[in-house]
Order: sequence, then C-alpha cells, then structure tokens
Amino acid sequence: MKTRLTGLLAAALAVGALLTGCRPRLRPVVNGVQSGIASWYGQEFHGRPTSNGEIYNMHELTAAHRTLPFGTVVEITNLLNGRTVTVRINDRGPFVGDRIIDLSYAAARMLDMVVPGTIPIRLEVVQDVQQAPAGQRFAVQVGAFILRDNAEALAAKLRPDFPDVAISLFQTEWQTYYRVRMPAGSKGEAQRLADRLSGLGHNVILIESR
Repeated sequence: MKTRLTGLLAAALAVGALLTGCRPRLRPVVNGVQSGIASWYGQEFHGRPTSNGEIYNMHELTAAHRTLPFGTVVEITNLLNGRTVTVRINDRGPFVGDRIIDLSYAAARMLDMVVPGTIPIRLEVVQDVQQAPAGQRFAVQVGAFILRDNAEALAAKLRPDFPDVAISLFQTEWQTYYRVRMPAGSKGEAQRLADRLSGLGHNVILIESR
C-alpha cells in the first residue's frame, strides 16, 4: 500500500509541476490511459440534457469527456489519496484549460474532491466502445437555445453553407430547448463537419445517439 501511495504521490507531483509552469497541452488518451486534472459539475446542470440526449443526474456515476465515445466506462483514480471510482461517459467537456474530465457530483464525493473542486487524476478505460451499434446516428450540434428565435437566427446564418442544418426540439420536465444540428451519415463525416464548424469559430458538440 505504501509503494502504491508513493507512486500516486509522484504522479500527482508531476501533474502539479505542469500546473505551476506554462499552460500545458492536454495529454491524449494513449493505450486507454490519460492523466490530467478532473473537475465536477452538479446542481446547476441537474435535470438538463447531456450531449448524448440523456438527462443529467448528479447522483449517478457519469462524466463528460472531450473525445471518448459515449458509453465508454473509465476508472478514475484520485492521485492525492488513491481513491477510485468507475464512471460512464455520457456528456462532452470540460472545455476549460487543462481539465480532461468533468465528473458527476456522485463521483466527486467518492473521490473526496467536492471541496477542492479539481484534483490530479489518472483515467483508465475499462470498457471501450469500439464500434457504433446498429442504428447509431450522428450529428453535430452548433447551439441549443431556450428561445426559438435565437435558434432560427443561427440556422439561417448557417444554411447557405450548410443546407442540411435543422432545428430539433428537446423537452425536459422543466424546460424546452431548440437545438441547431446537422445530421451526418457516419462518425467520420460528423467529425469533418465539426472540424469545419470549429474552424469558423463555432463551439460544436459531436452527438452520438440511437
């Protein structure tokens, strides 16, 4: 146990060194492993739709990641205390600095990170989603609005260059959202669309849903 904690502490110090220097580049997921900073999100997003269309429940063990496919199961280790938790990816983010994953409140409690808010972690994929299941659909979301007029305005701006842009309605118990989206025939096509839109300055989300 002492050896393991020593290794975890060394890894935490390495991450801390990155934080105190110039802004680091995000380390990619290599061979199912990634290290960096984790944050968490809770009450302010509870009951709202996640990027894959689920409703976020802060009391479930889920997380947001920038690139891992929805449904991927990962184990997160708090490098400061050795605690671990297993979560399922169902959202996109975080898009803040060097953070690599945004955990649910329930996951944050298990890692003892609610008070500090962010911690150095190690991420390891324990259940990969290698292929899209039959009937999988893809789209790129460019915006989600409470006011339909705002969604219509964005769609009108995009339509000359992206004629397939459409507005989809998403209804929760508390709120109606108007989502500006572009359908894609494959994940590769969706990624190319996302890259093109990002290059034009849009904050996009790649959607995978059945």
